[in-house]
Amino acid sequence: MMRAWFVLFSLCWVALAWAGLSAGPMAGPSTAHAVTIWLQGAGAGHARIAYWVQGKAASVQWSQTVALRAEEDFSAQIVLSGLTKGTRYEYRVRVEGQPVGAVHRFTTQGAALPLAFKIVTGSCVYINADTDSLSDWRPTWSPYGGDTAIFRAMAAAQPDLTLWLGDNLYYRKADTEDPLKMAARWRHDRATADLQPLLATGAHAAIWDDHDYGPNNSDRHFAHKDAALTLFKRYWAHPSYGLSDAPGIFSSLRHGDVEVFLLDNRWYRDPDHIPMAGKSQFGAPQLAWLKAALARSDATFKLIAGGSQFLHAGHRYEGWHHFPAEREAFIAWLTAQRIEGVLFLSGDRHATELLRWPRDAAYPLYELTCSPLTSGTRTASRADEHATLAAGTQVAVHNFCTLAFSGVAGQRQLTLRSHAADGRMLWQREISQSALSVAVPR
Repeated sequence: MMRAWFVLFSLCWVALAWAGLSAGPMAGPSTAHAVTIWLQGAGAGHARIAYWVQGKAASVQWSQTVALRAEEDFSAQIVLSGLTKGTRYEYRVRVEGQPVGAVHRFTTQGAALPLAFKIVTGSCVYINADTDSLSDWRPTWSPYGGDTAIFRAMAAAQPDLTLWLGDNLYYRKADTEDPLKMAARWRHDRATADLQPLLATGAHAAIWDDHDYGPNNSDRHFAHKDAALTLFKRYWAHPSYGLSDAPGIFSSLRHGDVEVFLLDNRWYRDPDHIPMAGKSQFGAPQLAWLKAALARSDATFKLIAGGSQFLHAGHRYEGWHHFPAEREAFIAWLTAQRIEGVLFLSGDRHATELLRWPRDAAYPLYELTCSPLTSGTRTASRADEHATLAAGTQVAVHNFCTLAFSGVAGQRQLTLRSHAADGRMLWQREISQSALSVAVPR
């Protein structure tokens, strides 16, 4: 069944590319009354979108017509506004007046709770290219990137939201020295054929880590960070990025009774291994925003997503443990404010694992690290045998993760799963709403 579905979608995508698109369409996170649709043309032209309430195709509405320009990589973001909250819509792209590809769907926020839905997530996407050299992440003559068919399995999971946890592409060394090459990397990777069915399924949101921000282990000193931010905004369709007086990619989105806080671990980041006073990974403006957003959130589950690991007990790789004062202060604040429903999400490590951080007089904090999708895998080692590792959750093969939310109001349930590249389940853990409550410390 899955194979037949993908073959049909692939044929639609071939028609889509022939008709004038090289990638997309892709819906960003919706609000109650608006959504942004991203797409990329195969060349210069004009695009618009026809959309209608599902089952009411006769009442079609039209977006504005947008130009596909070379200086913007022939990409466009088309905002559909004035929508009805809690409503399922269908839409179809037109390029130069001609319909392109299949009919796709999105849903606006505001549906009655409780709500069952699914998030698919993962990190570390290395797409092989003919121009790769041995010095660009290839320790042997074998390609560093794995089979992109994993994206087919992610699409077959039918996510309501796909959350990309950083390193969503890998700039090569030469790319980070030239913003034009950075843009070319985005064009190349986003047009990957196996990726198209996933882009067209549900909504998409992302954070970045070092490889889709700049060089390996890059921080706030990266010379082309402004170009990196421009490209991130060009290729993802979030409702907002940073604040007017605090640039970056951080933002939040709401899906049902779940709020996702997307953090920027690069723009303000001090060097990991250089001792300095007041050392910070996230920066004071972003942390102030995060605390205010968490304090006012009434979401049952509050997912905090960042590129580097938050809770690891210690290793030589990147992570919040290299900024101990900042981490300890935030966790102390989280405990003092009695914020319920928090769970951390991260990527980066080229292996998947579930971490558990016990707290005195408060529920334990959990972190799901999910990695890699297609980049090189890391074999588990003794350095990862730490007190916070949930037994049986470490995965050292290409994999993706799902977060399934279910249950009635007041008794909501979160089911975490890791899936192999072909979609097979590798492990499953359940976390109830009550397990993330301040009422009963655990």
